[in-house]
Amino acid sequence: QLQLVESGGGLVQPGGSLRLSCAASGNSLRYYTIGWFRQAPGKEREGVLCLSYFRGRINFADSVKGRFTISEDNRQNTAYLQMNSLTPDDTAVYYCAVDPTPDAGICTLDAAEGRYRYWGQGTQVTVSS
Repeated sequence: QLQLVESGGGLVQPGGSLRLSCAASGNSLRYYTIGWFRQAPGKEREGVLCLSYFRGRINFADSVKGRFTISEDNRQNTAYLQMNSLTPDDTAVYYCAVDPTPDAGICTLDAAEGRYRYWGQGTQVTVSS
């Protein structure tokens, strides 16, 4: 059973950066599609970005293009969400998730499709001066 644990959240000033971690256990992340999602108070969960199964493409939400990216450390079995140029609109609980389906297509940012079967507990990111 794959388990995910996020960390790295906190309070950051507008314009600042944070790197979130998603540590996996139970299986290697390299065999899965990885997604990062967020949910702000009173809003629906939204996809931030995802890394496809074959590692061929990253799919970004328009709101984070040019500011966020994903990376991996296979030795640590950890995925990272690097967030730069943060704004108050980025304030949310951030979740990593895994879609275990071996699929060569573009990963989805729509959690409602139900493809992401494994989720972490989330980590709070607050952007405020």
